Amino acid sequence: MDAQQDFDPTATSIFGMSGADEADAPVALSARDREAVEALPAGSALLIVQRGPNTGARFLLDPEVTNAGRSPRSDIFLDDVTVSRKHCQFLAEDGGHVVRDSGSLNGTYVNRERVEQARLQAGDEVQIGKYRLTYQPSPRRA
Repeated sequence: MDAQQDFDPTATSIFGMSGADEADAPVALSARDREAVEALPAGSALLIVQRGPNTGARFLLDPEVTNAGRSPRSDIFLDDVTVSRKHCQFLAEDGGHVVRDSGSLNGTYVNRERVEQARLQAGDEVQIGKYRLTYQPSPRRA
C-alpha cells in the first residue's frame, strides 16, 4: 500500500490472482486423448472431463441420443448434487452433435453461456453442474 493512500476498511482485496483465472484457461488434450479422438469412427465424438469430479474420464457419443444426468440409468452418469437426474441430452445430428437441456435446475452451459440447445463445435466446453467437459468429434467424415 502506498504510504500516501488512506486505509479503507471497506475495500476488497484479492490475493494470489493474476489477470486471468487459471481455472478458466483451456486445457490441452493429452497425447492419449488425442489418439483416442483420432481413432473414433465417423459421426461419433468424445466428451472428456477437464474439471470437476472424475477429471480425465471420457464418454463416447455414438448413438442417436445420449442422456446425461445424476440418475444411475443415464448413459453419462454424473454423480454430483449439482447435476439434475435428467440433466441434458446429446443428439447426433448432421454428422455432429447438439446438446439439449432437459429442464435441469442448474442449467447446461456451452462455452460459459447458458443454453437450451446448441450445436457443438470441436473444443467446445460443456458445463453440467460442476463438470466441465470438452467436445471432441471424430476427424473422420461419414
